[in-house]
Amino acid sequence: MSTLPDNPLESGGIAVFAEELRAGRITAKTAVKAYLDRIQALEPKLNAYQYVAYEQAEEAADAIDKLLASGIDLGPLMGVPVAIKDIYAVDDMPTTNGSLYDASEITGSEGRYVTALKQAGCIILGKTKTVEFALGATGVNEARGTPWNPWDLSTHRIPGGSSSGSGVATAAGMCGFAMGSDTGGSVRIPACLNGIFGHKTSVGLLPTDGVFPLSPTLDTLGPLTKNAADAAILHAIMTGCDIPSAAPLKGMRLGKPTSFFFEEIDADVLSCVDAALASLVEAGVEIVDVDIPDPNERDWIFPAIAPPEFLAAIGEKEFRKALPKMDPVTGVRAEKGLSITGVEHAAAVIRHHQLAALAEDAFDGLDGWVAPTCPFLPIPVDDLTDPKIAQKSVQASRNTQPGNIFRLCAITTPVHQFGSPLPVGLQVMCPLGKDTEALSIGLALEAHFRPSAGLDLSAG
Repeated sequence: MSTLPDNPLESGGIAVFAEELRAGRITAKTAVKAYLDRIQALEPKLNAYQYVAYEQAEEAADAIDKLLASGIDLGPLMGVPVAIKDIYAVDDMPTTNGSLYDASEITGSEGRYVTALKQAGCIILGKTKTVEFALGATGVNEARGTPWNPWDLSTHRIPGGSSSGSGVATAAGMCGFAMGSDTGGSVRIPACLNGIFGHKTSVGLLPTDGVFPLSPTLDTLGPLTKNAADAAILHAIMTGCDIPSAAPLKGMRLGKPTSFFFEEIDADVLSCVDAALASLVEAGVEIVDVDIPDPNERDWIFPAIAPPEFLAAIGEKEFRKALPKMDPVTGVRAEKGLSITGVEHAAAVIRHHQLAALAEDAFDGLDGWVAPTCPFLPIPVDDLTDPKIAQKSVQASRNTQPGNIFRLCAITTPVHQFGSPLPVGLQVMCPLGKDTEALSIGLALEAHFRPSAGLDLSAG
Protein backbone atom coordinates (compact mmCIF):
# COMPACT_ATOMS: atom_id res chain seq x y z
CA MET A 1 0.00 0.00 0.00
CA SER A 2 2.93 2.31 -0.60
CA THR A 3 0.80 4.35 -3.03
CA LEU A 4 -2.11 4.75 -0.64
CA PRO A 5 -3.89 8.03 -1.46
CA ASP A 6 -3.79 10.79 1.10
CA ASN A 7 -6.68 11.31 3.52
CA PRO A 8 -8.01 14.79 2.58
CA LEU A 9 -9.12 15.53 6.15
CA GLU A 10 -6.10 14.04 7.93
CA SER A 11 -4.16 17.20 8.67
CA GLY A 12 -6.81 19.68 9.72
CA GLY A 13 -10.19 18.00 9.86
CA ILE A 14 -13.43 19.59 8.76
CA ALA A 15 -12.39 23.20 9.42
CA VAL A 16 -9.25 23.09 7.26
CA PHE A 17 -11.01 21.06 4.57
CA ALA A 18 -13.69 23.77 4.40
CA GLU A 19 -11.01 26.42 3.88
CA GLU A 20 -9.25 24.37 1.21
CA LEU A 21 -12.51 23.71 -0.62
CA ARG A 22 -13.48 27.37 -0.75
CA ALA A 23 -9.99 28.44 -1.75
CA GLY A 24 -10.14 26.06 -4.69
CA ARG A 25 -7.17 24.00 -3.51
CA ILE A 26 -9.37 20.92 -3.36
CA THR A 27 -12.74 19.97 -4.82
CA ALA A 28 -15.44 17.68 -3.54
CA LYS A 29 -14.76 15.47 -6.53
CA THR A 30 -11.05 15.07 -5.77
CA ALA A 31 -11.80 14.46 -2.08
CA VAL A 32 -14.34 11.77 -2.89
CA LYS A 33 -11.96 10.14 -5.37
CA ALA A 34 -9.21 10.07 -2.73
CA TYR A 35 -11.52 8.37 -0.23
CA LEU A 36 -12.87 5.90 -2.76
CA ASP A 37 -9.31 5.05 -3.77
CA ARG A 38 -8.36 4.55 -0.10
CA ILE A 39 -11.40 2.32 0.34
CA GLN A 40 -10.41 0.23 -2.66
CA ALA A 41 -6.87 -0.13 -1.30
CA LEU A 42 -7.76 -0.82 2.34
CA GLU A 43 -11.11 -2.55 2.23
CA PRO A 44 -9.77 -6.02 1.28
CA LYS A 45 -7.84 -5.98 4.57
CA LEU A 46 -10.02 -3.91 6.89
CA ASN A 47 -13.53 -4.94 5.77
CA ALA A 48 -15.08 -1.76 7.18
CA TYR A 49 -17.82 -1.22 4.58
CA GLN A 50 -20.95 -3.19 3.89
CA TYR A 51 -21.72 -1.13 0.79
CA VAL A 52 -19.69 1.45 -1.11
CA ALA A 53 -21.72 3.95 -3.12
CA TYR A 54 -19.19 4.67 -5.86
CA GLU A 55 -21.54 6.19 -8.44
CA GLN A 56 -23.78 8.01 -5.95
CA ALA A 57 -20.80 9.56 -4.18
CA GLU A 58 -19.20 10.77 -7.43
CA GLU A 59 -22.50 12.23 -8.63
CA ALA A 60 -23.04 13.99 -5.30
CA ALA A 61 -19.50 15.40 -5.43
CA ASP A 62 -20.11 16.85 -8.90
CA ALA A 63 -23.32 18.46 -7.64
CA ILE A 64 -21.55 19.98 -4.63
CA ASP A 65 -18.79 21.44 -6.80
CA LYS A 66 -21.35 22.98 -9.14
CA LEU A 67 -23.26 24.51 -6.23
CA LEU A 68 -20.11 26.06 -4.81
CA ALA A 69 -19.08 27.36 -8.23
CA SER A 70 -22.49 29.03 -8.56
CA GLY A 71 -22.04 30.85 -5.26
CA ILE A 72 -24.16 28.57 -3.08
CA ASP A 73 -22.43 27.70 0.18
CA LEU A 74 -24.10 25.07 2.38
CA GLY A 75 -21.82 25.59 5.36
CA PRO A 76 -18.86 23.88 7.08
CA LEU A 77 -19.92 20.33 6.21
CA MET A 78 -20.19 21.03 2.49
CA GLY A 79 -18.30 18.43 0.47
CA VAL A 80 -17.23 16.33 3.47
CA PRO A 81 -17.31 12.61 2.54
CA VAL A 82 -18.90 10.54 5.31
CA ALA A 83 -19.84 6.95 6.09
CA ILE A 84 -23.09 5.75 7.67
CA LYS A 85 -23.61 2.74 9.92
CA ASP A 86 -25.66 0.08 8.19
CA ILE A 87 -28.62 0.33 10.54
CA TYR A 88 -29.45 3.74 9.02
CA ALA A 89 -31.60 3.87 5.90
CA VAL A 90 -30.07 5.89 3.07
CA ASP A 91 -31.97 6.47 -0.14
CA ASP A 92 -30.84 4.18 -2.99
CA MET A 93 -28.52 2.16 -0.72
CA PRO A 94 -29.25 -1.29 0.73
CA THR A 95 -29.76 -1.74 4.46
CA THR A 96 -28.77 -5.10 5.96
CA ASN A 97 -28.66 -4.17 9.66
CA GLY A 98 -25.64 -6.48 9.78
CA SER A 99 -27.90 -9.50 9.30
CA LEU A 100 -28.63 -12.12 6.68
CA TYR A 101 -32.30 -11.67 7.57
CA ASP A 102 -33.96 -8.80 5.71
CA ALA A 103 -35.40 -6.38 8.26
CA SER A 104 -35.08 -3.29 6.08
CA GLU A 105 -38.83 -2.62 6.28
CA ILE A 106 -38.47 -2.17 10.05
CA THR A 107 -35.63 0.31 9.53
CA GLY A 108 -37.88 2.17 7.13
CA SER A 109 -37.01 4.94 4.72
CA GLU A 110 -34.30 7.55 5.05
CA GLY A 111 -34.71 9.48 8.27
CA ARG A 112 -34.39 13.13 9.14
CA TYR A 113 -30.81 12.94 10.35
CA VAL A 114 -29.38 11.46 7.15
CA THR A 115 -31.42 13.91 5.11
CA ALA A 116 -30.04 16.75 7.22
CA LEU A 117 -26.48 15.56 6.58
CA LYS A 118 -27.14 15.66 2.85
CA GLN A 119 -28.74 19.10 3.08
CA ALA A 120 -25.64 20.31 4.92
CA GLY A 121 -23.56 19.16 1.94
CA CYS A 122 -22.14 15.89 3.24
CA ILE A 123 -21.40 13.25 0.62
CA ILE A 124 -22.25 9.71 1.68
CA LEU A 125 -19.57 7.23 0.64
CA GLY A 126 -21.50 4.16 1.75
CA LYS A 127 -22.67 1.99 4.64
CA THR A 128 -20.32 0.64 7.29
CA LYS A 129 -20.40 -2.78 8.93
CA THR A 130 -22.25 -3.29 12.18
CA VAL A 131 -22.86 -6.01 14.70
CA GLU A 132 -26.10 -7.73 13.75
CA PHE A 133 -29.01 -5.44 14.64
CA ALA A 134 -26.51 -3.38 16.68
CA LEU A 135 -26.77 -5.92 19.50
CA GLY A 136 -23.16 -6.47 20.59
CA ALA A 137 -20.10 -4.63 21.88
CA THR A 138 -17.07 -6.49 20.49
CA GLY A 139 -17.72 -5.76 16.82
CA VAL A 140 -17.72 -9.45 15.90
CA ASN A 141 -20.26 -10.42 13.23
CA GLU A 142 -20.24 -14.02 12.07
CA ALA A 143 -22.94 -13.34 9.47
CA ARG A 144 -21.56 -10.28 7.64
CA GLY A 145 -17.92 -10.24 8.69
CA THR A 146 -15.88 -8.57 11.41
CA PRO A 147 -13.88 -5.44 10.49
CA TRP A 148 -10.13 -5.50 11.17
CA ASN A 149 -8.87 -3.07 13.78
CA PRO A 150 -6.28 -1.00 11.84
CA TRP A 151 -4.00 -0.59 14.85
CA ASP A 152 -2.55 -4.06 14.29
CA LEU A 153 -2.32 -5.19 10.68
CA SER A 154 -0.69 -8.49 11.59
CA THR A 155 -3.29 -9.66 14.11
CA HIS A 156 -7.06 -9.46 13.65
CA ARG A 157 -8.21 -7.62 16.79
CA ILE A 158 -11.75 -6.68 17.72
CA PRO A 159 -12.85 -3.29 16.41
CA GLY A 160 -15.47 -2.75 19.10
CA GLY A 161 -19.17 -2.58 18.45
CA SER A 162 -21.69 -2.26 17.48
CA SER A 163 -20.54 0.61 15.21
CA SER A 164 -17.54 -1.49 14.19
CA GLY A 165 -17.12 -0.41 10.58
CA SER A 166 -17.61 3.25 11.44
CA GLY A 167 -14.78 3.08 13.97
CA VAL A 168 -12.42 1.31 11.57
CA ALA A 169 -13.29 3.51 8.58
CA THR A 170 -12.73 6.71 10.55
CA ALA A 171 -9.48 5.55 12.13
CA ALA A 172 -8.12 4.34 8.80
CA GLY A 173 -9.02 7.53 6.93
CA MET A 174 -11.63 5.82 4.75
CA CYS A 175 -14.08 8.69 5.36
CA GLY A 176 -14.11 12.18 6.84
CA PHE A 177 -16.19 10.95 9.76
CA ALA A 178 -18.75 8.22 10.32
CA MET A 179 -22.11 7.96 12.03
CA GLY A 180 -22.89 5.29 14.57
CA SER A 181 -25.46 4.62 17.25
CA ASP A 182 -25.12 4.12 20.99
CA THR A 183 -27.57 2.02 23.00
CA GLY A 184 -25.08 0.56 25.47
CA GLY A 185 -21.76 1.99 24.27
CA SER A 186 -21.84 1.35 20.52
CA VAL A 187 -20.23 4.69 19.61
CA ARG A 188 -17.82 4.94 22.52
CA ILE A 189 -16.44 1.39 22.44
CA PRO A 190 -15.36 1.36 18.75
CA ALA A 191 -14.12 4.94 19.08
CA CYS A 192 -12.01 3.89 22.06
CA LEU A 193 -10.66 0.67 20.53
CA ASN A 194 -9.79 2.42 17.25
CA GLY A 195 -8.08 5.39 18.87
CA ILE A 196 -10.51 8.12 17.77
CA PHE A 197 -13.07 10.50 19.27
CA GLY A 198 -16.67 9.45 19.91
CA HIS A 199 -19.76 11.36 21.04
CA LYS A 200 -22.72 9.58 22.64
CA THR A 201 -25.46 12.15 22.38
CA SER A 202 -28.29 12.73 24.82
CA VAL A 203 -31.40 10.64 24.27
CA GLY A 204 -33.80 12.69 22.15
CA LEU A 205 -31.20 15.18 20.90
CA LEU A 206 -31.08 13.70 17.38
CA PRO A 207 -34.01 12.09 15.53
CA THR A 208 -33.78 8.31 15.24
CA ASP A 209 -36.38 7.72 12.53
CA GLY A 210 -34.91 5.72 9.66
CA VAL A 211 -32.57 3.92 12.06
CA PHE A 212 -33.18 0.33 13.19
CA PRO A 213 -34.92 0.57 16.60
CA LEU A 214 -32.87 -1.69 18.83
CA SER A 215 -34.25 0.03 21.94
CA PRO A 216 -36.19 3.30 21.57
CA THR A 217 -35.80 3.88 25.32
CA LEU A 218 -31.99 3.84 25.12
CA ASP A 219 -31.08 4.47 21.45
CA THR A 220 -29.03 7.52 20.53
CA LEU A 221 -27.15 8.55 17.41
CA GLY A 222 -23.57 9.75 17.50
CA PRO A 223 -20.51 10.46 15.35
CA LEU A 224 -17.10 8.84 15.35
CA THR A 225 -14.53 11.45 14.33
CA LYS A 226 -10.78 11.86 14.09
CA ASN A 227 -10.87 14.62 16.67
CA ALA A 228 -13.05 16.58 19.06
CA ALA A 229 -13.07 19.66 16.81
CA ASP A 230 -14.86 17.75 14.04
CA ALA A 231 -17.44 16.43 16.50
CA ALA A 232 -18.00 19.97 17.81
CA ILE A 233 -18.62 21.35 14.31
CA LEU A 234 -20.98 18.50 13.47
CA HIS A 235 -22.88 18.99 16.73
CA ALA A 236 -23.33 22.69 16.07
CA ILE A 237 -24.53 22.28 12.50
CA MET A 238 -26.95 19.45 13.28
CA THR A 239 -28.47 21.01 16.39
CA GLY A 240 -28.35 24.70 15.49
CA CYS A 241 -26.18 25.73 18.42
CA ASP A 242 -22.91 27.66 18.37
CA ILE A 243 -19.76 25.63 17.79
CA PRO A 244 -18.48 24.63 21.25
CA SER A 245 -15.13 26.02 22.34
CA ALA A 246 -12.61 24.40 24.66
CA ALA A 247 -13.42 24.78 28.34
CA PRO A 248 -10.62 26.19 30.53
CA LEU A 249 -8.75 23.40 32.32
CA LYS A 250 -7.89 25.53 35.31
CA GLY A 251 -10.80 25.34 37.69
CA MET A 252 -12.47 22.42 35.93
CA ARG A 253 -13.88 19.87 38.40
CA LEU A 254 -14.21 16.27 37.23
CA GLY A 255 -15.69 13.54 39.37
CA LYS A 256 -13.88 10.22 39.66
CA PRO A 257 -16.43 7.57 40.71
CA THR A 258 -15.38 5.83 43.90
CA SER A 259 -16.84 2.50 42.79
CA PHE A 260 -17.21 0.29 39.71
CA PHE A 261 -15.63 2.31 36.88
CA PHE A 262 -12.01 1.82 37.97
CA GLU A 263 -12.50 -1.81 38.97
CA GLU A 264 -11.68 -4.82 36.75
CA ILE A 265 -9.56 -2.67 34.45
CA ASP A 266 -6.51 -4.11 32.67
CA ALA A 267 -3.22 -2.72 33.93
CA ASP A 268 -2.25 -1.14 30.57
CA VAL A 269 -5.54 0.71 30.39
CA LEU A 270 -5.46 1.86 33.99
CA SER A 271 -1.88 3.07 33.66
CA CYS A 272 -2.74 5.32 30.70
CA VAL A 273 -5.89 6.68 32.33
CA ASP A 274 -4.13 7.38 35.62
CA ALA A 275 -1.30 9.18 33.78
CA ALA A 276 -3.81 11.21 31.79
CA LEU A 277 -5.67 12.25 34.95
CA ALA A 278 -2.40 13.14 36.69
CA SER A 279 -1.48 15.40 33.78
CA LEU A 280 -4.86 17.11 34.08
CA VAL A 281 -4.26 17.76 37.76
CA GLU A 282 -0.94 19.38 36.89
CA ALA A 283 -2.82 21.60 34.43
CA GLY A 284 -5.20 22.83 37.13
CA VAL A 285 -8.07 20.33 36.88
CA GLU A 286 -9.52 19.20 40.20
CA ILE A 287 -10.26 15.46 40.26
CA VAL A 288 -12.87 14.82 42.94
CA ASP A 289 -13.99 11.48 44.34
CA VAL A 290 -17.73 11.13 43.75
CA ASP A 291 -20.33 8.65 44.93
CA ILE A 292 -22.74 7.65 42.18
CA PRO A 293 -25.81 5.41 41.82
CA ASP A 294 -24.93 1.73 41.57
CA PRO A 295 -23.89 0.98 37.99
CA ASN A 296 -24.36 -2.73 38.68
CA GLU A 297 -28.08 -2.16 38.21
CA ARG A 298 -27.26 -2.30 34.50
CA ASP A 299 -27.08 -6.07 34.94
CA TRP A 300 -30.86 -6.30 35.21
CA ILE A 301 -32.06 -3.05 33.65
CA PHE A 302 -30.42 -3.37 30.24
CA PRO A 303 -31.59 -6.97 29.57
CA ALA A 304 -35.08 -6.02 30.69
CA ILE A 305 -35.24 -3.06 28.28
CA ALA A 306 -33.20 -3.65 25.12
CA PRO A 307 -34.03 -7.27 24.09
CA PRO A 308 -37.81 -6.92 24.62
CA GLU A 309 -37.86 -3.65 22.67
CA PHE A 310 -35.88 -5.29 19.86
CA LEU A 311 -38.41 -8.12 19.78
CA ALA A 312 -41.28 -5.63 19.81
CA ALA A 313 -39.76 -3.91 16.77
CA ILE A 314 -39.19 -7.05 14.75
CA GLY A 315 -42.19 -9.01 16.07
CA GLU A 316 -42.01 -12.36 17.84
CA LYS A 317 -43.23 -14.28 14.79
CA GLU A 318 -40.69 -12.60 12.51
CA PHE A 319 -37.95 -13.09 15.09
CA ARG A 320 -38.54 -16.84 15.14
CA LYS A 321 -38.32 -16.84 11.33
CA ALA A 322 -35.13 -14.77 11.48
CA LEU A 323 -33.45 -16.78 14.24
CA PRO A 324 -32.04 -19.57 12.01
CA LYS A 325 -30.33 -16.92 9.86
CA MET A 326 -28.98 -14.89 12.78
CA ASP A 327 -25.55 -14.95 14.34
CA PRO A 328 -26.01 -17.46 17.20
CA VAL A 329 -24.60 -15.02 19.76
CA THR A 330 -26.98 -12.26 18.66
CA GLY A 331 -29.84 -14.71 18.61
CA VAL A 332 -29.20 -15.79 22.21
CA ARG A 333 -29.01 -12.16 23.37
CA ALA A 334 -32.25 -11.24 21.65
CA GLU A 335 -34.08 -14.42 22.64
CA LYS A 336 -33.69 -13.54 26.32
CA GLY A 337 -36.26 -10.82 25.70
CA LEU A 338 -38.95 -13.47 25.29
CA SER A 339 -38.75 -14.27 28.99
CA ILE A 340 -39.19 -10.64 30.12
CA THR A 341 -42.71 -9.80 31.24
CA GLY A 342 -44.41 -6.50 30.62
CA VAL A 343 -44.21 -5.75 34.32
CA GLU A 344 -40.47 -6.43 34.36
CA HIS A 345 -39.92 -4.17 31.35
CA ALA A 346 -42.00 -1.39 32.92
CA ALA A 347 -40.14 -1.74 36.22
CA ALA A 348 -36.81 -1.44 34.41
CA VAL A 349 -37.91 1.70 32.54
CA ILE A 350 -39.16 3.27 35.79
CA ARG A 351 -35.91 2.46 37.58
CA HIS A 352 -33.98 3.75 34.57
CA HIS A 353 -35.58 7.19 35.04
CA GLN A 354 -35.11 7.08 38.82
CA LEU A 355 -31.40 6.39 38.39
CA ALA A 356 -31.16 9.24 35.90
CA ALA A 357 -32.46 11.65 38.54
CA LEU A 358 -30.04 10.29 41.14
CA ALA A 359 -27.15 10.53 38.69
CA GLU A 360 -27.98 14.15 37.89
CA ASP A 361 -27.81 14.96 41.60
CA ALA A 362 -24.34 13.35 41.75
CA PHE A 363 -23.06 15.93 39.24
CA ASP A 364 -23.65 18.78 41.66
CA GLY A 365 -20.59 21.06 41.58
CA LEU A 366 -18.91 18.95 38.90
CA ASP A 367 -18.33 19.50 35.18
CA GLY A 368 -18.41 15.78 34.44
CA TRP A 369 -17.36 12.29 35.50
CA VAL A 370 -14.25 10.57 34.17
CA ALA A 371 -13.50 6.88 33.73
CA PRO A 372 -11.78 4.44 31.37
CA THR A 373 -13.97 3.91 28.31
CA CYS A 374 -13.24 0.23 27.75
CA PRO A 375 -11.60 -1.97 30.42
CA PHE A 376 -9.17 -3.69 28.06
CA LEU A 377 -7.10 -3.26 24.92
CA PRO A 378 -8.40 -4.66 21.60
CA ILE A 379 -8.52 -8.45 21.95
CA PRO A 380 -7.37 -10.76 19.12
CA VAL A 381 -10.46 -12.20 17.45
CA ASP A 382 -9.00 -15.72 17.45
CA ASP A 383 -8.59 -15.55 21.23
CA LEU A 384 -12.37 -15.36 21.63
CA THR A 385 -12.48 -19.13 21.18
CA ASP A 386 -11.04 -19.32 24.71
CA PRO A 387 -14.07 -19.33 27.06
CA LYS A 388 -12.28 -17.16 29.64
CA ILE A 389 -11.37 -14.52 27.07
CA ALA A 390 -14.82 -14.72 25.49
CA GLN A 391 -16.31 -14.04 28.91
CA LYS A 392 -13.92 -11.13 29.39
CA SER A 393 -14.96 -9.65 26.03
CA VAL A 394 -18.56 -9.46 27.24
CA GLN A 395 -17.34 -6.74 29.61
CA ALA A 396 -16.53 -4.39 26.71
CA SER A 397 -19.61 -2.35 27.64
CA ARG A 398 -19.25 -2.47 31.45
CA ASN A 399 -18.08 1.17 31.61
CA THR A 400 -20.30 2.52 28.85
CA GLN A 401 -23.69 0.95 29.64
CA PRO A 402 -24.07 2.93 32.88
CA GLY A 403 -24.09 6.12 30.80
CA ASN A 404 -27.10 4.78 28.91
CA ILE A 405 -28.80 3.51 32.07
CA PHE A 406 -28.26 6.90 33.77
CA ARG A 407 -29.44 8.84 30.66
CA LEU A 408 -26.14 10.69 30.29
CA CYS A 409 -24.33 12.10 27.31
CA ALA A 410 -20.65 11.27 26.98
CA ILE A 411 -17.49 11.57 24.93
CA THR A 412 -14.41 9.39 24.65
CA THR A 413 -10.98 10.67 23.72
CA PRO A 414 -7.72 8.77 23.12
CA VAL A 415 -5.13 8.52 25.90
CA HIS A 416 -2.97 5.65 24.60
CA GLN A 417 -0.21 8.23 24.06
CA PHE A 418 0.44 7.87 27.79
CA GLY A 419 2.15 4.53 27.25
CA SER A 420 0.14 1.96 25.29
CA PRO A 421 0.89 0.66 21.76
CA LEU A 422 -2.83 -0.03 21.32
CA PRO A 423 -5.75 2.36 21.80
CA VAL A 424 -7.03 3.41 25.22
CA GLY A 425 -9.92 5.81 25.77
CA LEU A 426 -10.86 8.22 28.54
CA GLN A 427 -14.59 8.71 28.90
CA VAL A 428 -16.21 11.92 30.15
CA MET A 429 -19.87 11.68 31.15
CA CYS A 430 -22.18 14.67 31.60
CA PRO A 431 -25.87 15.06 32.49
CA LEU A 432 -28.64 14.68 29.94
CA GLY A 433 -28.73 17.66 27.57
CA LYS A 434 -25.21 18.85 28.40
CA ASP A 435 -23.71 17.73 25.08
CA THR A 436 -22.18 21.14 24.33
CA GLU A 437 -20.47 21.10 27.72
CA ALA A 438 -19.20 17.54 27.17
CA LEU A 439 -17.72 18.54 23.82
CA SER A 440 -16.13 21.62 25.37
CA ILE A 441 -14.41 19.35 27.88
CA GLY A 442 -13.40 17.00 25.06
CA LEU A 443 -11.83 19.89 23.15
CA ALA A 444 -9.87 20.97 26.21
CA LEU A 445 -8.64 17.45 26.94
CA GLU A 446 -7.64 16.82 23.35
CA ALA A 447 -5.64 20.04 23.18
CA HIS A 448 -3.93 19.16 26.44
CA PHE A 449 -3.23 15.50 25.67
CA ARG A 450 -1.97 16.18 22.14
CA PRO A 451 -2.91 12.79 20.67
CA SER A 452 -0.35 10.94 18.62
CA ALA A 453 -0.26 11.20 14.85
CA GLY A 454 -2.66 9.16 12.75
CA LEU A 455 -2.05 5.59 11.69
CA ASP A 456 0.50 4.77 9.02
CA LEU A 457 -1.16 2.12 6.87
CA SER A 458 1.14 2.42 3.88
CA ALA A 459 3.16 -0.66 4.83
CA GLY A 460 0.15 -2.84 5.51
